[in-house]
Parts: sequence; C-alpha cells; structure tokens
Amino acid sequence: MAETIPFKSLQSRDYQGHKKKVHSVAWNCTGTKLASGSVDQTARVWHIEPHGHGKVKDVELKGHTDSVDQLCWDPKHADLVATASGDKTVRLWDARSGKCSQQAELSGENINITYKPDGTHVAVGNRDDELTILDVRKFKPIHKRKFNYEVNEIAWNMTGEMFFLTTGNGTVEVLTYPSLKPLDTLMAHTAGCYCIAIDPLGRYFAVGSADSLVSLWDISEMLCVRTFTKLEWPVRTISFNYTGDYIASASEDLFIDIANVQTGRTVHQIPCRAAMNSVEWNPKYNLLAYAGDDKKYQADEGVFRIFGFESS
Repeated sequence: MAETIPFKSLQSRDYQGHKKKVHSVAWNCTGTKLASGSVDQTARVWHIEPHGHGKVKDVELKGHTDSVDQLCWDPKHADLVATASGDKTVRLWDARSGKCSQQAELSGENINITYKPDGTHVAVGNRDDELTILDVRKFKPIHKRKFNYEVNEIAWNMTGEMFFLTTGNGTVEVLTYPSLKPLDTLMAHTAGCYCIAIDPLGRYFAVGSADSLVSLWDISEMLCVRTFTKLEWPVRTISFNYTGDYIASASEDLFIDIANVQTGRTVHQIPCRAAMNSVEWNPKYNLLAYAGDDKKYQADEGVFRIFGFESS
C-alpha cells in the first residue's frame, strides 16, 4: 500500500532570489539543500527546513557566463553540486562556500547533466547530441560520443551498469556501462521522449514524451507496465517521490500531476500559472520542488516553489 499523504492540506511556498526564470531544481542526497539553476547565469543553494519556517539562507554560485540549464548533486556528498551551462563549461561547486572547485571546458552548449549513483562519474549532454562522461576526481572527459539522433535526458540505473538516453525518435536507448554498447532500443512513444526518471527502489523507470504521456517501465523486463494520461501537452519533467509510491509530471498544462505509481490514478494536482521546466521530489521527505516560466507575471520572474508544507 502506498503511504497516504494528506495532499489537500499541504501548501506551496515561494523562494525568490534569481533575477530570471529558473530552469532546474535539484535536492542534495540528505534532502536538506535545494539547488536552483537560472537563465540569470547563476545557481543558488537554499537550506530548506522540512518542517520549520525559519528565514531561508541561500548561497549564490557565480561564474557561468550563460544560462545554467541543469544541475545535479553528488549522490554521496551533501555539499557538492555540478552545473551544466550554455557557456560550454561544466562546474563543480562547494555549496558551503559557494566556490567553484572544478571546471571542464566541453565542446558545445550543455543542456543535461547527471551523476552516476556511486558519485564517480558525471554524464553531460549538449545541444549537438554529444555525450561526454567526466571522471569526477580529475574532472576530465573519459568518454565522448556523438549520436546521429536527438538526445534528450540521460540517466544511469541504480547500479550504474545501464545508461539510458531518451531520444527525439520516441525511443529510449539502453546502453551498457561503461562500454556504452547498445543493449536495447525501446519503442516507447509515438513522439520524442523528453525526460526520464529512475524509481528510488530500482523497480521502474518513467519516461515523459511529446505525445503528452508518461510511460512506466519495469526495469528488469524492459516492458511498459502502465501509462499516465492526465497531461495534454508535451511532458517536460517527471520525478518519483522517495518511497516510489508517487510520480509527479509537468508540462505546459497549468497543473502538476501527482499520480499513484501502482494504480496509475491521479491523487492530486498542484495548480501552476505557467509551463513547468523542472519538478523534483526530496529524497527523504514528501516535498516537491518545481520551477517554471511564469513569464506572464513579471514579479514572479526567478521564483521556484516547494509543495508539501503543512498549513500553519
């Protein structure tokens, strides 16, 4: 049985600090800090009290010379965060000091970044459909591969032996790691696959597509077990909660859908006022961070929100 969350009595809070829209939000491994990456060329790290209401401290990570499109935390270290930017660099930061500790110059505008679950490698995807794998210690590329199809989001499975690419052809390409040899091509959707999320229990992965569907796949069988059909626009971002009971998905629809993974039924919808770019559940608590375009409301530029606080 999925744990029951009193969704109706939960609220969202706003976090303001960026000057332009927020593209990416991500939690650290202990669930105590959230990083946000923005078009304003900065990332910020926020210390979040899951139950408290205290004044939120944030640290600015400055140095990129273009939009910070995606970021991810070291899965083994609660204070190391990696950022990918359109300025062709990937940077590693210490979230306590706000200082950049490592930097790699790559060949194109970076749009996707993800850590291997053991924290040893980082994979980066750019606008030219090129994948670069960096060794985190030396922060140097160890693999480079250019694909002849559109590569969107990328992910490792939990053991780090499989690597997934979502493609513009509606497929998920499964490669073995570290050889990056093709293992499987899943005909997942009738339109481009944009995003992928791995269930924290390692049973499933989910794929969001331009056909407005989210598909759920059994990772051991590589079979689709169900689809979630509530959204009407291309799915841009998806995330499992920490127990693996719920999945959040968002698009240009003016709500974030939260569905029960086992039944496929929607349990809650969070209203939002614009297309969403990034949703991510906290790894320890039922807190969902989300960020979107909010262009229509000038005052809202640079805001992200967290849903899951009890009404005070």
